[in-house]
Amino acid sequence: MSAYVDTGPRAARGNQPPVAAGRTVVSERQQPDPPDEAPGARSLGTTSPNVHDTVRLALVVGALGVVFGDIGTSPIYTMQTVFSPSDPHPVPVSTENVFGVVSLVFWSVMTIVTVTYVLLAMRADNQGEGGIMALITLLRRHSPRPGTRTAVLLAGIGIFGAALFFGDSMITPAISVLSAVEGLRVVQPSLHELVLPITAVIILVLFLLQRRGSATVGRLFGPVMIIWFLAVAACGVKGIFAHPDILRALSPTYAVGFLVGRLDVAFFALAAVVLAVTGAEALYADMGHFGRRSITRAWLVLVFPACALSYLGQGALILDDPAHIASPFFLLVPDWARLPMVLLATAATVIASQAVITGAFSLASQAAELGYLPRLRILHTSESAIGQVYVPWVNWILLVAVLTLVFAFRSSTALAFTYGMAVTGTIAITTLMFFYVGRWRWNVPQWLLVLGAIPLLVVDLLFLSANGTKLLHGAWVPLLIGLAAFTVMTTWQRGREIVTAERQRREGSLREFVERLRQDGVLARRVPGTAVFLNRGKETAPLAMRANVEHNHVRHEHVLILSIDTEPVPRVPAHRQIVVDDLGYADDGITHVSARFGYMESPDVPEVLRRLDPIATEGPLQVEEASYFLSTIELRPGDRPTMPRWRKRLFITTSHITADAAEHFCLPRDRTVIMGSHIEL
Repeated sequence: MSAYVDTGPRAARGNQPPVAAGRTVVSERQQPDPPDEAPGARSLGTTSPNVHDTVRLALVVGALGVVFGDIGTSPIYTMQTVFSPSDPHPVPVSTENVFGVVSLVFWSVMTIVTVTYVLLAMRADNQGEGGIMALITLLRRHSPRPGTRTAVLLAGIGIFGAALFFGDSMITPAISVLSAVEGLRVVQPSLHELVLPITAVIILVLFLLQRRGSATVGRLFGPVMIIWFLAVAACGVKGIFAHPDILRALSPTYAVGFLVGRLDVAFFALAAVVLAVTGAEALYADMGHFGRRSITRAWLVLVFPACALSYLGQGALILDDPAHIASPFFLLVPDWARLPMVLLATAATVIASQAVITGAFSLASQAAELGYLPRLRILHTSESAIGQVYVPWVNWILLVAVLTLVFAFRSSTALAFTYGMAVTGTIAITTLMFFYVGRWRWNVPQWLLVLGAIPLLVVDLLFLSANGTKLLHGAWVPLLIGLAAFTVMTTWQRGREIVTAERQRREGSLREFVERLRQDGVLARRVPGTAVFLNRGKETAPLAMRANVEHNHVRHEHVLILSIDTEPVPRVPAHRQIVVDDLGYADDGITHVSARFGYMESPDVPEVLRRLDPIATEGPLQVEEASYFLSTIELRPGDRPTMPRWRKRLFITTSHITADAAEHFCLPRDRTVIMGSHIEL
């Protein structure tokens, strides 16, 4: 396990001005983003309106290619699942029920996606980044009493919501790709045996492409998704023309009447209706990739109208012939266009998977920087968009899990029973945390907050309780995944606190250690060169520095103690990034430097050293010849009652996936010395 602060994905680097003592400097790259623009659009400066319009259009197209795949492919399986005879609680096909279901689907999407996420939750961004981890950060920052039981409980609930999203990230690729490939059965029933192998190959290729990054995927698939939504809308219009009466389902009275008048049927139908809003959390989690405005425009102008038309068209088709419930989406397509539509749907569902996979990468990256996961190997996939990352460990875990789900459940209908629990749980937690954060961030009056929160939470809890009826039919799967992820994350957080406290006890005061070096000339002989010790802060002495002095009895002419401080924001503004402290003595050659980075950035230590002013560091540093010292700790389960023994072993096992420290901090391996110790938990 590493012994210093975890940091985020590597940021782009460039030439920087020097830093003097007490001063802080960052490059233009690290200036805060405008709150409503994507990271990739922030360096436009005073370019012409035409350039701005081109960039915004590119962001909208990119968002279509990454963000909306999940929710945009929901029409493939939502209506089919609602009326599926294999459902434990099937909805009988009747005119009244069809109108009620279509209306319920439309207003569920309107309430949960448009109101809860697009209009409300996406305004609660952490300097452009979204998702549950961003809400947890805002909770810490804006709560007037962050240590109270309520705040701690909400943070814990938020972590469970993040854990459920990992479950969503595993189920979405499985059900999305499988449902599209199943369209082959409509085109040619004899192709039934090829559905699973084709699905597996597509999923494998999808995960192998992740290294190329979401920007590349967005450019490739954005135009495909535009064609997809136009085709979906056209097929929906075709069905509506056959039965224009279905437009009456747009009235909320049908949804309310269905819920109130047929509660015994409607309540169980909610477990399938929720499939229409899958991907809502991905919109929020992926906000840092493309910006709120781009996502909002794409949703309101193209995605929502296309999905609504498809649901109305499918409802009209079922009214025409109840037998169409077998596959209303593909049966809505003319015979001559079904095979092309299957191919297009397959491409769209690959993009659907991309939405949650990208969200999972962002979530894992933020969780690592906030101390809920070990420091993972994280790769930046874009020079211009800092939020676009690739996390190899998460990628391969998701691949194995997705393939396991495909071969275990073997059909999209069976997987649909597992899907809703993760989605509804995450949505309810997001809504709850948003209103709590909104109370303190924007000083919203409590009465107004309650007035807005109660109806939205009632809707969320209705969906959650309805999906609870599917526990024995597969809904336990996302709960099990979420519980496992929650256990790992909370165990890592607690174990990290224990290790940090023990390490601080062993290290002792840095200032006292420096004073001792000054007074005791025999303790350590000064040798030429520059030594850089990475440490958690300037309160304690680095273990590696203590070991070097106490065992080797030497210290370098220039000693730099470097702390990498990860703050709960995506990027740190210019005036706060680097601070130099001489620790009270300007002539001993020992200096402390604090480099602050956001959780979406990662430091290049040699580059930080090059930016320092020689006056601030009591002489010029030999950066190209400097020796770097890392303190590492071997963990052992002990008898102290800090955690149950099984959690100690889980913490130690999790520590083994920690990213290589030298690589993470860009240290030259031929000049890096690792000095270790051990701690019993």
